[in-house]
Amino acid sequence: GYDTVRGRPGLRWQRGAVPAAAVLLIAAGLLQPTVVSAQAFPVKPIRLVIAQAAGSATDVIARIVSPRWSELLGQPVVIDVRPGAGGSLGTEIVAKSPPDGYTLLMANISTHGVNPALYAKLPYDPIRDFAPVSLVSTTANVIVVHPSIPARTVKELIALARSKPGMLNYSSAGPGSSQHLAAALLNTMAGIDTVHVPYRGSIPALAGVIAGEIAFMVPTLTTALPQIQSGKVRALAVTGSSRADELPKAPTVAEPLPGYEVVSWWGAVAPAGTPRPVIERRNADLVKTLATPDVRSGLLKVGMYANGMTPDQFAQYIRDEIAKWTKVAKAAAITLESRDSPSL
Repeated sequence: GYDTVRGRPGLRWQRGAVPAAAVLLIAAGLLQPTVVSAQAFPVKPIRLVIAQAAGSATDVIARIVSPRWSELLGQPVVIDVRPGAGGSLGTEIVAKSPPDGYTLLMANISTHGVNPALYAKLPYDPIRDFAPVSLVSTTANVIVVHPSIPARTVKELIALARSKPGMLNYSSAGPGSSQHLAAALLNTMAGIDTVHVPYRGSIPALAGVIAGEIAFMVPTLTTALPQIQSGKVRALAVTGSSRADELPKAPTVAEPLPGYEVVSWWGAVAPAGTPRPVIERRNADLVKTLATPDVRSGLLKVGMYANGMTPDQFAQYIRDEIAKWTKVAKAAAITLESRDSPSL
C-alpha cells in the first residue's frame, strides 16, 4: 500500500515520519489563505476619522485626498467626522479601533503635537496608541489683523502691542489650539502682552477678526486665504521658514523675529498593533496619492503642500512636535484642565 497527500500517489514514508516534500506542501496549503488575504487587502471601505469639525482644515484636506486615494485602493475612503473635546474624542475612537488597517485617523498638530504638550492626562497616548502611516500635508499659519488696526507689518504690530499692554486681543479656535500656541509664542518671543479670546472653532474665531471684535489672529493659511484675498483681513506675515507662494509679498515672522516658526500639519495614523506590512501598504498607497497632480494642485489651491513620509520618518516628526510644543507651553505658562473642541 501507499499513503497520499491531497489524493496524489507516490509520496511514501514510514509510519511516524513526515517527508520534506509533504511538509512543504502542507505549509503551502496553510500559508495560501494568508497570501491571498494580503493580496486582496483592502476588501472593504477604509474609515478615515476626522477629529475636528466639518469645514475645518482637517476636513478640507481629507476631502481633497480621499477621492484619488479611493481610486488607488479600489475601495471607498469614507470620511467620519467626530469632533469634540479638543480633538480627543475622534482620536480616542481610532486608538480603540481594531488594528486591522481599516480605521485611520487624520492626526494633526493639535491631536499629536499641542494636546500632549498641554495635558498630563489624555484619553489616548499619541505615541503608544498609534502606528504612524505618513505625513499628508503642511501649511504655514499667517498673522492677520482687522483692516482698522494701524499695523501693516509684524514690527508695527509688536510696537502697537507694547504701547498698549493688555489692550490688544487675539482669537483662536479654543484654549490650547494651535492658533493659541502660535500667538502665545509670539507674545513670549516679542515680549508683548496681548489677551487671548477663545472661540469654538477657527471659522468663528476668524469671523471675530472680520467683525472688528478681535485685533489679530494666527490661523492656518488654508482658513485665512479666502478672507485675505477678499480684503476682509490684512495679512502681516506667514509663520513658516519661507515665504508662501500664495502670499509672495508677505514676509515670514522670522524676518523681524528670528527663530519664530509655526507649521500646521496633518498625517494619517492607524491604531497601535496594526501589522507592519499593512502600515507599509497604506503608506505606499497614500504617498502615491499625494504625488498625483490633481491632489497636489488641489492642496495648493487652499494653501497646503503635499508632504509624504515613511512611517519611521513620521513617527520621529510627531515626537519632535510634542517636544517643541511642550517647551512653548512651559515658556508661556499654559496649563489646561479641559476645553471645548477647537477646529484647525
